[in-house]
Parts: sequence; C-alpha cells; structure tokens
Amino acid sequence: MSGLIVVGVDGSESSLTAVEAAAQEARWHGVGLHVVHAFMWPAMHPPPGPAPLGPPGGGLRDVVERLVTEAVERARAVAPEVDVTQAVVTGGPLPVLEELSRTAELVVVGSRGTGGFVGLLAGSTAVHLAAHGRCPVMVVREPPDPAGPVVLGVDGSPAGRKAVDFAFAEAALREAVLVAVHAYTPWNAPLPPPQDPSLPYANAPGALAESEEDLLAQVLAGHRERYPDVRVEQRVVRGGTREALIEASGSAQLLIVGARGRGGFTGLLLGSVSQAVLHHAHCPVTVVRGEP
Repeated sequence: MSGLIVVGVDGSESSLTAVEAAAQEARWHGVGLHVVHAFMWPAMHPPPGPAPLGPPGGGLRDVVERLVTEAVERARAVAPEVDVTQAVVTGGPLPVLEELSRTAELVVVGSRGTGGFVGLLAGSTAVHLAAHGRCPVMVVREPPDPAGPVVLGVDGSPAGRKAVDFAFAEAALREAVLVAVHAYTPWNAPLPPPQDPSLPYANAPGALAESEEDLLAQVLAGHRERYPDVRVEQRVVRGGTREALIEASGSAQLLIVGARGRGGFTGLLLGSVSQAVLHHAHCPVTVVRGEP
C-alpha cells in the first residue's frame, strides 16, 4: 500500500463524503486510492450468501460488496484519472485501518459512521485512528470549501514540525493560501527573557505578543524558502487555541494540526486541541503525529 491514499468506508453518507475528499487527495498527490471496508461478522455467524427463501443478492457479503462498489464509483466520478482499488477485509475498522496506515501516505475516514451514537460529532474510529495512525489521518465531517485556505495550527513544539511540513505540501498541491494560526495566553506561553536583567520579572508592554510572533515566524521560516509559491498569512491570536482554530476553520478547505502540542501530557497520543477540532471544526481535519 505504499504511496497510496487509503479511505475507509461503511456505507454511511459521512464515509461517502470522505471518499470524495480522498479521491481529490489522490489526484493532487498523483497516487492511487484504496477503498477498504472492514467487515465484522455478527456473533451468530449467518451464511455470507442469501437465505434460501430470501431475495437473490441479499446476503451479507453481497450487501458489503455493493456499498464498496458504490464508494468506488463515487471516487471515480470525482477523479476519473486516479487508479482506484478496493478490498473487503475481515476485522474491526480501527485495527484494519491502523495496519494500513503503516504504509499509506494518508488515511481518510468520515467523522461518523453507521454505528455512531446520536450526539457525538466525531465517531470513536475517527478519534482513535487520529491518535494511533502511523501516517497523517484526515477526518471529513462535511464537504470542504474548495476556495478556502489551508489552515495550520502552530504551537512551536517539536511534535508539531511534521504538521508544518504537511501543511506547506498540501497548500502547494491545492494552490491554496496557507493561514498559520498561533494562539497563546499568558498562562500557556513561556515568558520572554527580561529586557532589564536587574528586574528579572519586568518586560515592556507587548513583549509577550512579540515573542509569540517571533516564534511563529521562526517555525515558518525554512518552509517559506522551500515553498516560495505558497502565500502564507501569519495570524497570532491572544486567546484559546481551540476557539481560534475552530473559528478559522469556518472558511477553510482543510485544517491541519499536530497530535499533541507544547502543553501535552506525556503518554497522551492525542491532545485536547486535536480532539476539540475533530469534534467541532467546520471543514475536514488532518491530524499529523510527530516522531514517537
């Protein structure tokens, strides 16, 4: 599966929307698309074919094959030039997709599937895969605005470097503006060194804001040189990171975040900001895990 975009489908409208987004990604990346359905047999183990007195083509295997075929047709309608393959795999969605993520370029899923609970904005498979996937994971809640920018959440942590790399590459492929958003508060940002050594806690008004603006500029500096055609807008916001990113997602075609930020607790694979945008962002979200 190396170099492929993988999309998980379950027959829900959410997963079909994810298929369309995945097909576009495959077209932009110039790679193939693999449509996969993870199939768990019911506990009573009914036969895969139709019941003797039932309609032909009414077996579970036939139903599954039809939903995968529908997804493949949807993908080919969006990107006819993309090579699309398909598979029905026995197993749970999370372990199947996590295994495929080891060699995939990107895994795409819908935010909620056929087994989603009412009231949950993002299903358990989407959230867990974003935490455990071995490649970037895109969760599609609703169709994106193709005219919008790519939004990147920047916190300056080492864990977020791969997200910055991914965001610049995506903006270049999509020929989109990249909006880099960095939010801070006096409680989550380190204080800059004092300007007067004799007054260890004294800083001029605005020193913290300037320090955070410098941090954002430093994170983006090398990437601007590697992607000179990508227009970048820097946005430093004093306020909550979750609120700033969710607001920015309202006009975006894609929101990209790291799995954990500089405020993350050791041992957590998915931070609170990543979880919040998975549940509440107004556009597809890609979570990019840093180096383990």
